[in-house]
Amino acid sequence: MKKIALIYMGGTFGCIGEPLSPMPAENFIPQLQRVLPLHLHIECFIAPSIKDSSACTATDWLQLIQMIQGLQLKNYQHFVVIHGTDTLSYASATLARFLGQSAHVVLTGSQYPLLNVNGTNTREFTDAIDNLNFALDAVVTSSVGVYLAFHHQLIHAQTALKRHTTNLDAFVGLSAKENLITHQQSYVVHEHDLEKAQSFNCLSLMAQPIAIEQQIKNLKNLPQAPPHVVILQGFGTGNLAVNQEFIDTLHEIHIQGCAIILTTQVPFGTIDQRYAVSEWTQHAHIMISDCLGHADLYAKALKMYLQYDSIDQWHAHWHDSV
Repeated sequence: MKKIALIYMGGTFGCIGEPLSPMPAENFIPQLQRVLPLHLHIECFIAPSIKDSSACTATDWLQLIQMIQGLQLKNYQHFVVIHGTDTLSYASATLARFLGQSAHVVLTGSQYPLLNVNGTNTREFTDAIDNLNFALDAVVTSSVGVYLAFHHQLIHAQTALKRHTTNLDAFVGLSAKENLITHQQSYVVHEHDLEKAQSFNCLSLMAQPIAIEQQIKNLKNLPQAPPHVVILQGFGTGNLAVNQEFIDTLHEIHIQGCAIILTTQVPFGTIDQRYAVSEWTQHAHIMISDCLGHADLYAKALKMYLQYDSIDQWHAHWHDSV
């Protein structure tokens, strides 16, 4: 029988009380074990970092990846992760980028807690049990890779997007039934990666329909203290109104050691180089997103940040299978 490592990382799934607050993990795990299906070989683990998912950062997910990679050395190959829904798409994309096809991994969560207010029994109405059972079934029946299981949908993790704040059918993305051609190479997380990730600074700027002079004014603040990455979310296929001053301002940011990546704020679809976006980008020292969604772009930027120290290396390896 395949053994499954069930890793608890917090979120609404493990909350109790009114208003909701997290139940201590060491108290929650015994309650969780009561509802697990008996026909599966499941062992429960507490993730290195337990917190509200809105507070999660790259370091938390890298610690989780490091834990999974450690369990792989103990002959675990099937993993289910319970995670909060706020940043579940980011967690899913990051695990997909770093684990690749090295294991069977399914992430899940819930819009309602598993337990009642007092934490003494299962809640009368909850999607937690349903989502968990679906994830446990998916992890032993699906092909190797990383997936998100939610409300009877199994989604390729890199494409997941939270589309509703409260509905049970909260996530959308490319179905696991559809072929996703990826060549992600797994990345073994070490302690120096955890230390470096603590400083990872990624800023996303969603373009608004304002005058280009105002866009430039906003950008001119960045060279004073540039982040490691600036993601420009353009309109449509990545279109932005630009002029020479706009391009020169991007160059000023670039020479400060900041990676500038152009993407689209549209949830689905990719940048299309047939449009006007293609001409100016060739002279602006920026990279074009080739990712499957915004969370996937974040995960790729994080991985590039850990792998390469100079922006020239980013440009040289941006379209490698990282």
